[in-house]
Amino acid sequence: MNDRRYRVIQWATGNVGTRALRTVIEHPALDLVGLWVSFAAKRGQDAGVIAGLDPCGTIATGSVDDLVATDADCVLYMRQGTDIDELCRLLASGKNVVTTRGDFHHPPSMDAATRERIEGACQTGGTSIYSTGSSPGFITEALPIPLLSLSRRLDRLTIDEYADLSSRASPDLLFGVMGFGRAPRAFDPRQIEHVKGDFAGSLAQLADAAGIGIDQWDAAGEMGVATQAITIAAGTIDAGTVAAQRITISGMRRGQPMLRFRANWYCSDRIDRTDWELRPSGWRIRVEGDTPLDVAISFPVAPEDYAAFTPGLTAHRAVNAVAALCQAPPGIRTTADLPQVIARFQ
Repeated sequence: MNDRRYRVIQWATGNVGTRALRTVIEHPALDLVGLWVSFAAKRGQDAGVIAGLDPCGTIATGSVDDLVATDADCVLYMRQGTDIDELCRLLASGKNVVTTRGDFHHPPSMDAATRERIEGACQTGGTSIYSTGSSPGFITEALPIPLLSLSRRLDRLTIDEYADLSSRASPDLLFGVMGFGRAPRAFDPRQIEHVKGDFAGSLAQLADAAGIGIDQWDAAGEMGVATQAITIAAGTIDAGTVAAQRITISGMRRGQPMLRFRANWYCSDRIDRTDWELRPSGWRIRVEGDTPLDVAISFPVAPEDYAAFTPGLTAHRAVNAVAALCQAPPGIRTTADLPQVIARFQ
């Protein structure tokens, strides 16, 4: 067992960042030595209080200069948006970075100039950076890799993600932003490209590692219409309006999808698309080939506890990856080239 302790800076305190902060404070092998926050109201507060715990002695700051000067092994980078200048300063100062931002899943897909800057900063600081989380991350890389180790011929890998939004009391998000409860319309291409950006990169990493030649990456959005009116936590969805959405990212080879990720978001499963086979929130991975597999993961959590549960799916894997990344060679690291991420509980 590796008994080394690691000094960690938590960068940002949104839903995922706050969960990560709490986990670092409570972790048996991590020491919190810094906290960056974006909101002025949080600056000067004790990190433990921000995390909902007892005071721990680390004070939140908005100063990048102060944290760059802080002696730390790793930064858990979970801010909204990716600041390349900021990341380069952290990496060049000798701090490894684990991030839930999806920019670094597949280095060959990155903007060439950005990749050069990041790799240069890693070489200067002798550090590494790693993008991970639950989705993309665990479900698109960490779990498929061992599943595919059982195969010698792959015909297709399909990952379905299911998110039942009926208990989410967020009318602005569901009705205003996502467009549920409206008449069917063309899918917003910006939404499709946003999902494609993160998931195509993650799946491309898997394709490269497994030697799966992909000719191109396609993305498409579809909508499912409610067959009857339904009342959810956010309001009412009338019959004939959008009650479900699906975005599919496909890695194509010779005109056929070899790797697929499908995000299934729905407020009701009573829709006109019976072929979608909607399931409770969770994941389903199907491997087609000489060793077919069908793996289902569900979340046995009460609706009222769901909002408190979901941040951990993303935050915990990032926290658990700190030790593996700190021991890795400099550069942009991936799930395929890192040792297995193992949680340490005591």
